[in-house]
Amino acid sequence: MSAVHYESYTEARVHFKDLLDAAERGRVATVRRDARTTALVDRERLRHFLASVRPAGAQLVAEDGGWSIFIPGLPVAADGASFDEALDEMILALREYAEDWQDRLLDAPNHAGNWGLVQMVSLSDDVQLRDWLVGSER
Repeated sequence: MSAVHYESYTEARVHFKDLLDAAERGRVATVRRDARTTALVDRERLRHFLASVRPAGAQLVAEDGGWSIFIPGLPVAADGASFDEALDEMILALREYAEDWQDRLLDAPNHAGNWGLVQMVSLSDDVQLRDWLVGSER
C-alpha cells in the first residue's frame, strides 16, 4: 500500500479504514474537502515528531527555598516547593494553556504560532510532558 488520498470526504468515509491503516503505518493519508487537503497522522508519530522539533528549553531556577520553571517565549510558568512539585505545576500550566488556546487564543496573533506546542501537549501524557520538560524525551 502506498499513499492514500481521497478527493472528497464522502469518498474518504467509504474508505475510512484504509485512511486509518495508512496513517498508523506512517504512510501519507489525505482527504480533500473543497480547496483544502487534510492529512491523517498517527497520534504517537505526530507527538514524537513535535516533541523532537520543539525541545522545551525549560529553565528551572532554584529561588527562595523552592523552584520556578518557565519556557522562554511562552506565557507559561510555574513554581513549587520542590523540583518535582514545580514540574507537576508546569504540566498543569501547559495543559491549561493548551485548553485556553483551543477555546480562545488560536486566532490571537501572538499565540497562533503555538499550534505545534498545543498539539504536542494535548497528545502527551504527564510522563511524556515531564520527560520533554527535563530534556529526557525518549
